[in-house]
Amino acid sequence: MDDFASLSAGKQIDDQANYQWRVARRTVGNVKPNDFAWAVGDIPEPGTGEVLLKTHYLGLAPVMRFYMQGTGAAGEAVLQPGDVIHGRGVAQVVKSRHPDWQEGQMVQGQIGWQTYKVSSLSEQEKFFPMPHNDLPAALGAGVLGMTGLSAHAGLFACGAPQKGDRMVLSGAAGGVGSMVSQLAANVAGCDVVGIAGGQDKCAFILNHGCSEAIDYKAEDIASRLDALRPDGIDLYFDNVGGETLQACLERLRMHSRIVLCGSISEYTRDTPFGLSNYTRLRATDSLMRGFFVYNHLHEWERVMDDMAGWIHDGKLRPVQDIEQGFENMPHALANLYHGRNVGVQCCSVRGEPDEWL
Repeated sequence: MDDFASLSAGKQIDDQANYQWRVARRTVGNVKPNDFAWAVGDIPEPGTGEVLLKTHYLGLAPVMRFYMQGTGAAGEAVLQPGDVIHGRGVAQVVKSRHPDWQEGQMVQGQIGWQTYKVSSLSEQEKFFPMPHNDLPAALGAGVLGMTGLSAHAGLFACGAPQKGDRMVLSGAAGGVGSMVSQLAANVAGCDVVGIAGGQDKCAFILNHGCSEAIDYKAEDIASRLDALRPDGIDLYFDNVGGETLQACLERLRMHSRIVLCGSISEYTRDTPFGLSNYTRLRATDSLMRGFFVYNHLHEWERVMDDMAGWIHDGKLRPVQDIEQGFENMPHALANLYHGRNVGVQCCSVRGEPDEWL
């Protein structure tokens, strides 16, 4: 990780140029400093039907490693070496030649790892206006962005939580997990056992919706599940895949539900994990359902209203792990794969705007 500090050394941004992080080479295994290339260019000018966006925050997600490998694109063009790295964020319209967008508006969408972008704010880029809800613009890079939509859609649309559900949540200290734990406990009324790595993260999740914590770095997950869920599991929200998913499948109650959100434990394996006990679903009349967040965009406004309301009500406390400085984007991404982030990982490029429409 010290190599990432060297990568960012001496790099600073200003408003006189457009700074970018690009793919230097195809990522193999975990991301490495030599996978990233720093580029400096002119600030682009918008054409007719376009706007110039000035980046304030950028979100980070495990899927970005797939983008850098040239795989895992979700509607975006596959990245080649030399391309700007994909990523969603929050930006302000500073020049507009688009009839539907005004200068001063804040938006969130597919900005990429750059400090300025010219865009037509197309449907493919999945841009949304940032509403005025007395909440920081930074939340648009995660909690009130695609990460928040993932948590909401995964839990409610796919998991169908019921009051009193005996729930297990892996990746409970991560971006999605830190929201799911609170929504499940404080909104749906579930009893949540969270799985996280290390004493600090376990203490964190116990303060964010979980009634019990399992430290996968120091404890045997299977034996702890036996102790904490002796009657089995009604709902398992999976963010990690692999052996943890397999252990939960062994402990299903009748008519239980499994939500497949992520599989970060498998992302750097040479060969995919072979799940051998999926037939437990048949024995318990259970459902296992995956989902893709972009398939739930039609619910965007309702979900964002829900999330903002729960924040104001105190049922959801936003947790964003904010790296300061655009030059530190590669370091912030590496943090995800080393398990060093708590909550939603994002980067502050310019901080909060002075004012916005």
